[in-house]
Amino acid sequence: MKINGRAYGPVTVRDELTMNDFLRERLGLTGTKFGCGAGQCLSCAVIIDDPDGTSHTSPTCIVPAASFNGKSIRTVEGHATNGELTALQRSFIDHFAFQCGYCTAGFLNEGQVLLERLAKTPVARADLEKTIVDAFDGHLCRCTGYFKYHEAVRDVILADPGRYLT
Repeated sequence: MKINGRAYGPVTVRDELTMNDFLRERLGLTGTKFGCGAGQCLSCAVIIDDPDGTSHTSPTCIVPAASFNGKSIRTVEGHATNGELTALQRSFIDHFAFQCGYCTAGFLNEGQVLLERLAKTPVARADLEKTIVDAFDGHLCRCTGYFKYHEAVRDVILADPGRYLT
Protein backbone atom coordinates (compact mmCIF):
# COMPACT_ATOMS: atom_id res chain seq x y z
CA MET A 1 0.00 0.00 0.00
CA LYS A 2 0.99 3.58 -0.43
CA ILE A 3 0.69 6.02 2.49
CA ASN A 4 1.27 9.72 1.95
CA GLY A 5 3.00 8.91 -1.32
CA ARG A 6 5.38 6.38 0.19
CA ALA A 7 5.15 2.66 -0.60
CA TYR A 8 4.94 0.22 2.33
CA GLY A 9 5.18 -3.51 2.09
CA PRO A 10 4.89 -6.23 1.65
CA VAL A 11 3.87 -6.35 5.30
CA THR A 12 2.36 -9.23 7.21
CA VAL A 13 -0.35 -8.22 9.67
CA ARG A 14 -2.66 -10.09 12.01
CA ASP A 15 -6.23 -10.33 10.72
CA GLU A 16 -7.56 -8.39 13.71
CA LEU A 17 -5.05 -5.52 13.45
CA THR A 18 -6.98 -2.36 12.63
CA MET A 19 -5.64 0.22 10.23
CA ASN A 20 -5.65 2.71 13.10
CA ASP A 21 -3.31 0.50 15.14
CA PHE A 22 -1.16 -0.16 12.07
CA LEU A 23 -0.74 3.55 11.35
CA ARG A 24 -0.13 4.57 14.95
CA GLU A 25 1.85 1.63 16.34
CA ARG A 26 3.68 0.18 13.36
CA LEU A 27 4.34 3.35 11.35
CA GLY A 28 4.34 6.00 14.07
CA LEU A 29 1.73 8.09 12.24
CA THR A 30 -0.05 9.26 15.37
CA GLY A 31 -1.99 12.08 13.74
CA THR A 32 -4.77 9.62 13.05
CA LYS A 33 -6.67 9.45 16.33
CA PHE A 34 -8.57 6.62 17.95
CA GLY A 35 -11.89 8.10 19.01
CA CYS A 36 -14.97 5.98 19.58
CA GLY A 37 -13.61 2.64 18.35
CA ALA A 38 -16.94 2.02 16.63
CA GLY A 39 -16.49 3.92 13.35
CA GLN A 40 -19.03 6.51 14.48
CA CYS A 41 -17.08 9.70 15.28
CA LEU A 42 -14.68 9.61 12.30
CA SER A 43 -11.78 11.12 14.27
CA CYS A 44 -9.80 8.28 12.71
CA ALA A 45 -10.79 8.99 9.09
CA VAL A 46 -8.09 8.88 6.43
CA ILE A 47 -8.30 9.75 2.75
CA ILE A 48 -8.38 6.92 0.24
CA ASP A 49 -7.34 7.89 -3.28
CA ASP A 50 -9.31 5.84 -5.77
CA PRO A 51 -7.85 4.74 -9.13
CA ASP A 52 -10.38 6.90 -11.00
CA GLY A 53 -8.86 10.06 -9.49
CA THR A 54 -11.54 10.59 -6.87
CA SER A 55 -11.03 10.37 -3.13
CA HIS A 56 -13.12 9.52 -0.12
CA THR A 57 -12.56 9.08 3.59
CA SER A 58 -12.72 5.89 5.58
CA PRO A 59 -12.64 5.20 9.29
CA THR A 60 -9.63 3.23 10.47
CA CYS A 61 -10.65 2.18 13.97
CA ILE A 62 -12.86 -0.70 12.86
CA VAL A 63 -11.34 -1.50 9.48
CA PRO A 64 -8.64 -4.18 9.30
CA ALA A 65 -5.27 -3.01 8.05
CA ALA A 66 -5.29 -5.86 5.53
CA SER A 67 -8.31 -4.33 3.78
CA PHE A 68 -6.13 -1.37 2.77
CA ASN A 69 -3.83 -3.68 0.82
CA GLY A 70 -3.02 -2.14 -2.56
CA LYS A 71 -4.67 1.15 -1.74
CA SER A 72 -3.25 4.65 -1.71
CA ILE A 73 -4.15 6.59 1.42
CA ARG A 74 -3.35 9.95 2.92
CA THR A 75 -3.19 10.70 6.61
CA VAL A 76 -3.08 14.09 8.27
CA GLU A 77 0.72 13.89 8.14
CA GLY A 78 0.52 13.89 4.35
CA HIS A 79 -1.12 17.27 3.82
CA ALA A 80 1.80 19.70 4.09
CA THR A 81 4.42 19.67 1.36
CA ASN A 82 8.04 20.44 2.27
CA GLY A 83 6.82 21.91 5.54
CA GLU A 84 4.41 24.25 3.74
CA LEU A 85 0.88 24.06 5.10
CA THR A 86 -2.04 23.78 2.71
CA ALA A 87 -4.60 26.56 2.44
CA LEU A 88 -7.00 24.37 4.41
CA GLN A 89 -4.50 23.78 7.23
CA ARG A 90 -3.80 27.51 7.42
CA SER A 91 -7.51 28.23 7.51
CA PHE A 92 -8.00 25.72 10.35
CA ILE A 93 -5.32 27.59 12.30
CA ASP A 94 -6.79 30.99 11.45
CA HIS A 95 -10.19 29.87 12.73
CA PHE A 96 -8.77 28.00 15.72
CA ALA A 97 -10.71 25.10 14.29
CA PHE A 98 -8.99 22.41 16.32
CA GLN A 99 -9.91 23.12 19.94
CA CYS A 100 -8.84 19.95 21.80
CA GLY A 101 -7.52 18.59 18.51
CA TYR A 102 -8.90 15.11 18.80
CA CYS A 103 -11.24 15.19 15.82
CA THR A 104 -9.17 17.60 13.74
CA ALA A 105 -7.47 15.02 11.54
CA GLY A 106 -10.80 13.55 10.48
CA PHE A 107 -12.29 16.97 9.73
CA LEU A 108 -9.16 18.07 7.89
CA ASN A 109 -9.18 14.94 5.74
CA GLU A 110 -12.89 15.31 4.99
CA GLY A 111 -12.42 18.99 4.17
CA GLN A 112 -9.58 18.15 1.78
CA VAL A 113 -11.72 15.56 0.02
CA LEU A 114 -14.48 18.16 -0.30
CA LEU A 115 -12.08 20.71 -1.82
CA GLU A 116 -10.80 18.17 -4.32
CA ARG A 117 -14.35 17.14 -5.24
CA LEU A 118 -15.46 20.74 -5.71
CA ALA A 119 -12.40 21.48 -7.86
CA LYS A 120 -13.65 18.76 -10.23
CA THR A 121 -17.37 19.39 -9.79
CA PRO A 122 -18.06 22.92 -8.58
CA VAL A 123 -21.36 23.71 -6.87
CA ALA A 124 -23.60 26.73 -7.06
CA ARG A 125 -22.79 29.37 -4.46
CA ALA A 126 -26.33 28.99 -3.12
CA ASP A 127 -25.59 25.32 -2.33
CA LEU A 128 -22.26 25.91 -0.60
CA GLU A 129 -23.45 25.88 3.02
CA LYS A 130 -25.42 22.67 2.59
CA THR A 131 -22.53 21.09 0.69
CA ILE A 132 -20.17 21.72 3.60
CA VAL A 133 -22.71 20.49 6.16
CA ASP A 134 -23.29 17.34 4.13
CA ALA A 135 -19.54 16.72 3.75
CA PHE A 136 -18.98 16.89 7.52
CA ASP A 137 -22.08 14.86 8.36
CA GLY A 138 -21.06 12.01 10.64
CA HIS A 139 -17.95 13.70 12.03
CA LEU A 140 -18.35 14.24 15.76
CA CYS A 141 -16.53 16.87 17.81
CA ARG A 142 -16.57 16.56 21.60
CA CYS A 143 -15.91 20.31 21.90
CA THR A 144 -18.80 21.06 19.50
CA GLY A 145 -16.45 22.99 17.24
CA TYR A 146 -18.42 22.32 14.10
CA PHE A 147 -18.90 25.96 13.20
CA LYS A 148 -15.17 26.66 13.17
CA TYR A 149 -14.48 23.74 10.86
CA HIS A 150 -17.31 24.87 8.64
CA GLU A 151 -15.98 28.46 8.50
CA ALA A 152 -12.45 27.30 7.77
CA VAL A 153 -13.51 25.26 4.76
CA ARG A 154 -15.92 27.94 3.54
CA ASP A 155 -13.16 30.57 3.62
CA VAL A 156 -10.86 28.44 1.48
CA ILE A 157 -13.64 27.92 -1.05
CA LEU A 158 -14.64 31.59 -1.11
CA ALA A 159 -11.02 32.66 -1.50
CA ASP A 160 -10.99 30.90 -4.88
CA PRO A 161 -14.61 30.89 -6.08
CA GLY A 162 -13.69 30.29 -9.71
CA ARG A 163 -12.21 26.96 -8.73
CA TYR A 164 -14.91 25.65 -6.42
CA LEU A 165 -18.17 27.42 -7.32
CA THR A 166 -20.28 27.79 -10.43
